[in-house]
Amino acid sequence: MVEVFITDTTESIEQAVNNMFSHLEKSNKPIIKLSNKVYIKVNGIDFKKHAYTSPEVLEAVIKYLKSINAEVYVMENSTQANLTRIVFAITGYKEICEKLDVKIIYLDEEDTKTFEFNGKPSIEEDPNGYNLKTFRLPLTITEIIKNRDNITYINIPKLKTHSMAGVTLGIKNQWGYPQHADRGKDHNYNLHSKLVDLYEIIKPDITIIDGLEGTIHGHYPPTAWEDRLVKQFNILIGGRDTLAVDVVGARIFGLSIDEIPHLKIAYKRGLGEGDLNKITVIGKNLEDYKEKYEWDLLQEFPEDVKIIKGKDLLCREGCQNNPLSVLQVFANDFKDKFQGGWFLIMGKGHDEDLIEKLKSEGYTKGLIAGYCAIDEIGKEVRKEFGRRNVFFSGDCNNLADTVTAILKLSGMSALDLVPFSIEELMEIIQEAQKQGTTALITTAF
Repeated sequence: MVEVFITDTTESIEQAVNNMFSHLEKSNKPIIKLSNKVYIKVNGIDFKKHAYTSPEVLEAVIKYLKSINAEVYVMENSTQANLTRIVFAITGYKEICEKLDVKIIYLDEEDTKTFEFNGKPSIEEDPNGYNLKTFRLPLTITEIIKNRDNITYINIPKLKTHSMAGVTLGIKNQWGYPQHADRGKDHNYNLHSKLVDLYEIIKPDITIIDGLEGTIHGHYPPTAWEDRLVKQFNILIGGRDTLAVDVVGARIFGLSIDEIPHLKIAYKRGLGEGDLNKITVIGKNLEDYKEKYEWDLLQEFPEDVKIIKGKDLLCREGCQNNPLSVLQVFANDFKDKFQGGWFLIMGKGHDEDLIEKLKSEGYTKGLIAGYCAIDEIGKEVRKEFGRRNVFFSGDCNNLADTVTAILKLSGMSALDLVPFSIEELMEIIQEAQKQGTTALITTAF
């Protein structure tokens, strides 16, 4: 039986972390390996409230590892449209690492090595040639892969549902490793198998899910809806089998492995224990978690943005829920600045009279998201409304282009999103560029 541990954080996060490592040590495997090097991967997708690993959990984990003489590194490559340096500065990660004398590794600033995806795509035929066959990983990750016997790798995701992958826990957290330019090209129906392809290449030694709170209806909740979308759990979920940890994490939300495609694929490939009946859960009784939470986006969007979905193909893994998630956040968290009056077109299979309908309803500008929609109708829409009024977000949704487009269409700026002055923000961006960042960021300044 595989063991997964759940520790309660109500009394003390630090004590809960220490209890977690105490459980893990009893498996007759040392926490740290011969080199004493420990690499920690947080979920630092963004600095958006409720979206990232709790700094308090990260700090407690670092303190424990330092107490057993580990040489600790904290690493991340944040989501497209963002810079890891910005996320670390705003979340407090940078301050914690400096205080505890821990080195930060900004993975978007490293050279890379190319790997191949091994799994079969979900749809065998790919007539448009959009199925990405290779991806690039930072050299720190390739170094960990080459030295698994000597280097310890600890994964600390946050307990979140995900509107594209069902949940984003240990396995999904590793999607931060491919370069930005390689993520969006296949953020479609193939995403689930490719998450597992990456997991086959690199598996954490230990995964500890930060479950102080959990998000429902996706991983990026509008702060205005936090009373509806953020639930307090006050737990950590950990173990040495990441798949088993993820299955337990999904169960906390009332979700089974059959409802989470990438977990099901990983189990079928023999990459860990996915049968809840063969997982011993220590610390909490899963029967106490009776509620089932939704992972898809709340279907509430601004009425003055016309959302047009293709009838033949529209992947929730990219071109649908990526732009809709951004739209939902900007429209609700920046109501005093957000302006509607534009359209969002996505997917394949649109009415022949779509342009005439848009004109008759008074629309003159908008965003076309993803290869399918751009190829089918992009040229005609731009011809009618003008290149400056119609934005394209290529790939299976290029999130940096999507964010840029939605900001500009809604009359906003990237400066509205960060608690920095333009001078402070540009200083961080210039430093990242000086260090060779390959991050795709918004240009809406």
